[in-house]
Order: sequence, then C-alpha cells, then structure tokens
Amino acid sequence: MTDNALSPSRRNLLKGLASASALPFVGAFAAMQAQQAMAANGSTALVDSPYGPIAPVNDLTTGLPLLQLPAGFSYKSFGWRGDLMTDGKACPGGHDGMGVVVSRKLGRSTELVLVRNHEIGGTGAGNFINAIGVYDGGNVSGSSSNKFGGGTTNLIFRDGNWVSMTPSLGGTQTNCAGGITPWGTWLTCEEVGSDAVSASGRKHGYVFEVTADPAQTTGQPIIGMGRFAHEAAAVDPVTGIVYETEDAGGKSGFYRYVPDVKQGRPGSLAMGGVLQMARVRGIQNANLAVAPVNATYELEWVDIANPDADRGNATGPSGVTITGAAGPFVQGWLQGAARMNRGEGIWYAQGKMYVMDTSGGAVQRGTIWELDLATQVLKCIYSSPSALVGNMGDNLTVSPRNAILICEDASTAATDMYGFGQRLMGLTALGDAYIFAKNNIVLTAAQLQAAGKLTSLAGDQRANEFAGACFDPTGRYLFVNIQTPGVTFAISGPWAKGPL
Repeated sequence: MTDNALSPSRRNLLKGLASASALPFVGAFAAMQAQQAMAANGSTALVDSPYGPIAPVNDLTTGLPLLQLPAGFSYKSFGWRGDLMTDGKACPGGHDGMGVVVSRKLGRSTELVLVRNHEIGGTGAGNFINAIGVYDGGNVSGSSSNKFGGGTTNLIFRDGNWVSMTPSLGGTQTNCAGGITPWGTWLTCEEVGSDAVSASGRKHGYVFEVTADPAQTTGQPIIGMGRFAHEAAAVDPVTGIVYETEDAGGKSGFYRYVPDVKQGRPGSLAMGGVLQMARVRGIQNANLAVAPVNATYELEWVDIANPDADRGNATGPSGVTITGAAGPFVQGWLQGAARMNRGEGIWYAQGKMYVMDTSGGAVQRGTIWELDLATQVLKCIYSSPSALVGNMGDNLTVSPRNAILICEDASTAATDMYGFGQRLMGLTALGDAYIFAKNNIVLTAAQLQAAGKLTSLAGDQRANEFAGACFDPTGRYLFVNIQTPGVTFAISGPWAKGPL
C-alpha cells in the first residue's frame, strides 16, 4: 500500500490499515463524506471501537484486573513502583514517557530495550535514581536533604516476557515525555520552567540522551535544544532535525533543533546545532490553541539565539504581550512566532509529525496537528468537542500499521459507558475516535500484598493517567504506563481487527 493511499492528509487523520484490501468498498466517497461531516462541525466524533467493547481483564503477572480491554487482548505488568531494580534499589514512581530504542536478536530470542521516564521533581534522598549517568546529585534549592528524583530506567523485554529493570539516568527533574531516535537512543525531557535551579546552581529544563546500555549514558544536558518546559521530541530520520513540544499553558512554542551533525549517532546532538521556533507564514504571533478540523497553516522557522536564556516577558509584533515565558519562547515571540496552548505528545511517521495540544480546540479538550515535513504545512486533523469524545490527550504514538493511539490525562477522568477512568483512545481510518482501553486499578492492601506489591499503593487509581504508549517494531506488543501507582504493561492481542 502506498503512503498516499490512506495518508492522513487525504483522509484527515493518520490511520493504519494492513493493506488496501482491508477497506475494499469504503474508498474515496466514504472518506469524502467523513471529511465533509468533520469539517461541518469542526470536530471529531466518538464511534464504536472496531475491536469491540471493553471489560476488565486480569493481569497475567499478578492476576489482578488492572485494565479494561477488548475481548482477546491480554497483558503482563512489570516494573511497579517499589519493585527491585538490578541495583537492588526500589523502582521509583511517576512512570511517564517511554520508547522502544532497540530490537535485537539474541540467538533465537528477540529482545527489546525500552527506556522509561520518571516524572518526579524534588523528593526525599531515598528516591534518588543512582544511575551511572547522573546530572545533578545536589539538593533541591532550599532543602537540606531532598534531591531531584527524576530520571529514567531501562527495561528488557524478551520473547514476550519481562526480564529486568536498570537505572539509566538520575539527578534530573520531572522527566515527562521524550522520544526515540533513529540511532537507538532515547531523548528524555525535563518538564520544568527555564528558571529551575538546584541548590548547587545547576540549571534544569533540558533534554538528555539515554543509551540502551545504561553505562554509556553521560547524564549531560543537550543545552542547544533549549531550556524550557519540555514535553516530547521526535526526530525526522531524513534530515536529522528534532522537533520539540513545550507544555507551558498558553505560552507553548513549537520548536525544532537543526543539528550540525546530520547523520545522528549517540552524542551527536550535543555537538551543536540551531534551535528554532515555528512561525506561521503571513500571521504574526498566530494562536494555534483554538482550531477546528482542517485548519491549515504554512510554517516557517525563526532562530533562537540563546537557547539557555532565562524567563522573561515579551510584546510580539502582533501587539500581544506574554509574561513569564521561557527564554526561548520570548525570543521567538519577539520575531512573530506562534503558540499552542499546551504542546505535549509528538511522533514521527511516514514523513509527517503528529503533535498533540492537550488543551487545544474550542472546548480545550485536545487537538492533534499533522505537520507535513516536506511542505511544512501544518493541519489540524483532530479536535475533541467533549470529554466523552476525547479528554485532553497527552502522549500519543503511531503504530507500525500507521494509526494513532492517544493517552488521556485530564484532571477529571471521563465517565463513559464503561464507567469512570482514564482511557487509551484510538483513531479510525475515517477520522473518528474510539475507546481502546481504560484504567481499572482499584486495589486493596490485601490484594497488593498477595501480589508482592507495596500495600501503600492501595486505593482507587482510575483517575491517574496513561503515558508512554509505544509499539514494538513488529506491532505485536503495545507498551504503556499508568503513571500512578506506577506500572508498566505489555499488551498483545488481535490487532488486525482494527487499525492499530
């Protein structure tokens, strides 16, 4: 199947179908009808899932009903908060962004290496991730004992089974999302403002590179990629350019880092490059926060002279003043650059970048933008009209079959036909949203004790977000986290029944 056959630019949304024969009679007419319907109301609709209804399914590892999934799907949990890592220390919580960085053969076995973020700020010294690569081992400013608890852990998954969990980066703060690189590493992003400084004077708000072998992770920031409330990053494998999102509530820029070394390798991004911020051609300080489906803009890029600048205020050429913005944003705003509401997940697929504005759209429940990298045309392909249809998507991923899956993270989880709880939402070939899974974690101390988990994790955790969704290269496994209590899942099942 050619890219153009079912491309998002033609059908309004990124979709994945195994082959053209999967839609023998839908064709252009149905796609046109869907486009016209969405354009008429400027938003996305909720439809029944092609995978069928969901219901509680027991975890194959603990026996506990942690997720609601469609019939035929199963999963194994791993790396709970409190589980022991390879260094004998307890796994930290705050499970967030995650990616499969390596898939390799070991004899007849297939082994996957995942890197997982821990979105933790300043915590007690006992929660410090004591990896080989540590950026800031000092105390949080104003504290005599609290250290920065953020960082990453590397997970090994072999032949359908979890194997190990190893610290890989420590001494960072609020590692939210990030992104995989074509050369087999993970870019982990600190989601903190550009004024965050430790007691030792170390600045925070950077991107760090994490290698598949934890011993090779340096713990040094890539300062040229900017100091701001980073959310996620994605690499264009053709040009080597890294696209970055910012989660800063109404003053979120959309950035890219043009590296000096185009053919990337571990450490190459730290060798230098130019940070740029997106500007809409012909519109000064465009506000992309409120956009209906099909809204389209052409982007150009302005250079950020000092990516390490402190916070500040700026009045752009549009006359709009922004206060308390990150240093890179201020520089871009002065040059007429655009803003999103809260830039979050970003993922590369087939020559395009897919970007989530978690509180974008008319009712601030989320929009997804598609950036065609060849033309630099940005198009809104998803806009939620309500919490039921889409409830503030955060991380997103694109499956190997070319379909989008969204992790929801709203302050109030949706209540739908399956009850209360945060959700994983998929997108169909015609641009509609459907419910693929729900958080179903409601556990007693006795259940946790029997499963060998911390009893302090007991309670109703259904309001806590999904994060870090990613597929293995074959599309057999979906890996995803629930941030609190802190659990990682490997989900498998009849993916061919739907677009994922």
